[in-house]
Parts: sequence; structure tokens; C-alpha cells
Amino acid sequence: MITSTSSSQVKHVVQLQKKARTRKDNKEFVVEGMKMVAEAPKDRIVKVYASETFHKNNPSYVADLTLFQNQYEVVSDSVFMQMSDTKTPQGILAVIKMTAYCVENLLAGNPLILAVENLQDPGNLGTILRMGEGAGITGVLMSSNTVDIYNPKTIRSTMGSIYRVPFVYVEDFQGALTQLQQNKVQLCAAHLKGTCTYTEADYTKATAILIGNEANGLTDAASKCADTLVQIPMEGQVESFNAAIACTILTFEAVRQRRIHK
Repeated sequence: MITSTSSSQVKHVVQLQKKARTRKDNKEFVVEGMKMVAEAPKDRIVKVYASETFHKNNPSYVADLTLFQNQYEVVSDSVFMQMSDTKTPQGILAVIKMTAYCVENLLAGNPLILAVENLQDPGNLGTILRMGEGAGITGVLMSSNTVDIYNPKTIRSTMGSIYRVPFVYVEDFQGALTQLQQNKVQLCAAHLKGTCTYTEADYTKATAILIGNEANGLTDAASKCADTLVQIPMEGQVESFNAAIACTILTFEAVRQRRIHK
């Protein structure tokens, strides 16, 4: 059992939790909680860490984890608190190998892609990924300035969707949008200057829904790439919705239309 925060393993987990650069260099990230650890693909688990109390109080859960043998480690409760990114940790976390996708991975079947530009809120991005899995999207395309999807807060917000939804960061966001168009994917952008309402657009064919930064929306360059600018009608004095909510509204309208036209 690890009882000191000076352990190299403990330091490594703490750095993965705190620094995007460490995550990127090691191609690893941390997940916390019983659900996130249980749903992790077994071939991608690097190591599982359990607090002493969790290890004692959850014998059936631990029995499955100890099948990993040298990939399972018990740490003292105080050390686990230092390793965790949450205020009230469940007592279980795991280091997971990242997986790599490319734009082509998003084009399966009749693609429904979420293209996210410069989103900065970790919770928003995690919610979009989780919502996207529920809607049945084929993947998420992100500009390089979008918040780190492996940020601990983003990971928690995905509720496991991080393992199952393909996603790609691209340096050239406009270039990637053009690549989608070359693959016969239409680009529908949520925009305050939309020329039609979101229900009037046709999402039944291959589609990418463009969502911009929380404060500034899409850049002019990205907006100009869009085939259609769509608007969500507003009542009262509300000017716009949270990025994740706007994305959800458009995505489920696309899913509704596709279901009807099957």
C-alpha cells in the first residue's frame, strides 16, 4: 500500500490531473468514480488506484479490479485525497491510455457531426459529448483552441461517453470543415444572423452542426464556411442559449428528422 505522497506513482497521477501538457506527453488521462472506472475499456487501463477505505468496503467491486493484478494499487486515504481532483472522492480512480481518431472516423454511415470552435467551458464540452452519444452522432470535431477534452471536469461531465464517441482536434478548423464538405457533408451553423429557423433546415443528409465559443459564437471564418446559418427563435429578452443547450436543440432536431425519414 502506498502511504506517501512522495511516491512517483502518486506524483504522476497528480500531474496528469493538473497539467494538459503532462497528459499530452504521456498520452494518458485520469478518470474517477466507480462508474467511470468500471466502464473504462480494459485494454486501455494503465493502473487503478483505490483508497484503503474503498478497498475494504467494496469487496465485490474490488474483486473484479484485482484481476488486473499489478495494475491495481491501494493507497492510504490521505494520499488518495491528494491524487483526486474532486472534493468528495469515491475512493477509486484509474489512469487510462488515450486513443487517437482522425476526421475520417467521423464520416461513418450518414454522418451527424458536431463541429465545435473555441469552446472554453469544460462542463459544456463534456455535456456535448454525453448528449451526442445519446443522440447517436458519429463524432465531434474540435478546433485546437477548444478546451482540453481530457480536463478532469470535462471527463466527469461526459459520464463515460469519452470512451465511446470519436473526437478529433484539428489545427486548421476551416480546412477540416472544407474536408467535410468535400465528403458531401453539409455545414449548418448555429448563428444569431441565421437565415432560417433551426426547424426549417434539412438535416436528413450528411450534416455537421457548427457551434461556437460561449461568449463570441463562431468566428467569421468558420461562419463563412457554413452552407446554412440557422437561428433558434427566442422569446423574452434572452439573446442566446448556453453552447451545450443550443447544440442539443439542433442535434435532436436533426435526429427527429432522420427518424421520420427512415
